[in-house]
Amino acid sequence: MQLLRALMALACLAAGLVAAPVGAQTTTSYSNTVSGTISETATPCTAPLVRNFTVAANMQVTDVDIGVQLSHTYRGDLRAKLVSPGGTVVNLITNVGTSADNLNVLFDDSAAASISTHSSNDNTTAAPPYQRTFRPEGSLASFNGEASAGSWQLTICDSLNGDSGSFARAHLYLTTVPLTPYADLSLTKTVSSASPAFGASISYTLSVTNASASPLTATGVTVQDSLPPGFAFTGASGFGSYSSGTGVWTVGSIPPGTTRTLTISGTVTATSGATVTNSAEISASSAYDMDSTPGNGAAGEDDGDSASFTVSGTRTAGVAPTLVCPALTTTHDWDNISWSAGATSGSYALAGIGTTNFGITISGGSFLSNATYGGQSPTRQNVVTGGLSPAQYSIFELVDFTSQAGTVTSTITLPTAVPGAQFRLFDIDYSSGQFADRVTVTGSFNGSPVTPVLTNGVSNYVIGNSAYGDVLSADTSANGTVTVTFTAPVDTIVIEYGSHSIAPANPGQQGMAIHDIVFCRPVGNLAIAKTSGIVSDPVNGTTDPKAIPGATMRYCLLVTNNGSSTATAINIADPLPPTVTFVAGSLRSGTSCAGATTVEDDNASGADESDPFGASFAGATVSATTATLAPAAAMAVAFNVTVN
Repeated sequence: MQLLRALMALACLAAGLVAAPVGAQTTTSYSNTVSGTISETATPCTAPLVRNFTVAANMQVTDVDIGVQLSHTYRGDLRAKLVSPGGTVVNLITNVGTSADNLNVLFDDSAAASISTHSSNDNTTAAPPYQRTFRPEGSLASFNGEASAGSWQLTICDSLNGDSGSFARAHLYLTTVPLTPYADLSLTKTVSSASPAFGASISYTLSVTNASASPLTATGVTVQDSLPPGFAFTGASGFGSYSSGTGVWTVGSIPPGTTRTLTISGTVTATSGATVTNSAEISASSAYDMDSTPGNGAAGEDDGDSASFTVSGTRTAGVAPTLVCPALTTTHDWDNISWSAGATSGSYALAGIGTTNFGITISGGSFLSNATYGGQSPTRQNVVTGGLSPAQYSIFELVDFTSQAGTVTSTITLPTAVPGAQFRLFDIDYSSGQFADRVTVTGSFNGSPVTPVLTNGVSNYVIGNSAYGDVLSADTSANGTVTVTFTAPVDTIVIEYGSHSIAPANPGQQGMAIHDIVFCRPVGNLAIAKTSGIVSDPVNGTTDPKAIPGATMRYCLLVTNNGSSTATAINIADPLPPTVTFVAGSLRSGTSCAGATTVEDDNASGADESDPFGASFAGATVSATTATLAPAAAMAVAFNVTVN
């Protein structure tokens, strides 16, 4: 009777175990049918054939099988391996079958026989099902417990001479369970208006949800939402905090079944007809996610979303900002400047600025020669006029692009920064089935980026610092004109001309002209600051010293050039009050107060006066000099005094 009861108890325990599995398993297959030659020359073992299986779901692997079909005489030449995203390598077959032909095998750890016993020819009938099933040489169980997401790789090589074949197909079978603990996060993004007008106020709403079935609260959650050109940020409200500078929404923790929401407000700055797309993605989380990986940028995962709007209204030519110059202007006027047809560089002396260099490069296409437009491009011509009357000259770039990726890059390098600049680009337009112009203009000042204002014509729209043609414009029309305005100091201007997404795959012939450039003449803008600190006093020494009689104080004079022109012949004078006495031999110079360590003697002569700064003391006055101070550069002179 006791034995019967024990058997019944065991039966009940077994039934309970079957009824309550640890986690629901899912088997998913991934295929690769990209054919390829397999031979000792095409795929030696130093450069094997590689076939990838991209797995988006982030799950825990519990079982792996892989089917491989290929044709090859003398199968004993072949070696094949499977590599997981985590880098684990399992040998499937290594020189097995000697003179037998082909491979049509499902590799499965649970198979009765090892692949090492396989000596028969395989057929070439399309799989699955695969003709035979064998255990691989290595153990596919080596992958168990790993995360599934990423690229799995099948590698095949031919290790011996004399035979060849071709890859047909492979199927990867992954059995997985959810990673635990996990939090299933998803993100949605909407925009308040799909067709706002220029200047309208709109908002994006982002929502991050932790599924109610998640066993874990996600912590450290952040969302990357870098706002696009064409949308000017005005504020954000909702859960957590948002930085428009970095584009990071710091969400924090999200318990299961909870949604966190953020609203980002702004105004539309793109012109009529422009389509602006904004994408966001969960960039960090403390927890595993079964179907997405934070920050990987992969399409199709539920941790990212995008929203678009198209600016409504009838398009009119925009009004360019007025170029405001603190001094006079200098115009680079193509009517008065030569350019040899086909030349890709030139140097020009500009009044008040110096020698300016132009350079033009092309990628993904070639310059064309057309007699109507002045011959071999790039060339100076007055056929494409931007509607100016009488017609004026400009540099025309007529190109034959072989793909949408083709670009012509024109770089203008100034010898010194200018406070601002303005110019026009002609013929930024579109022709259905032929081309779709795009131009992007950037600038820099001492290596830091400077963004210009682009003003559209009737045949193009502007998003940020890019203009896109979407209507055809005649050579003599102003409809294709884009005006570029720099309102901040700039020393380098780059104009990138190419195609945008509605262009054909092979755009062919298209062209753009660069008209005259108006530069604000450089100006210097010197600012001086004087700081002081107590070094020591006769009572406290250097410990919390006070400005009492006998105390030593250190002064620093800092001069900074905040202008766009190099300042010259700079002289500084600092008369000391009778309440202090200059400490002989204490003068030092440098480019900052903290870096003022170069020794200066007290007189106004010698090599130390030009290294590159000079300093001296005479009577009761500290003086400092320098021959030049470039834009954004600084000069510092420090010295000690004793309190009387």
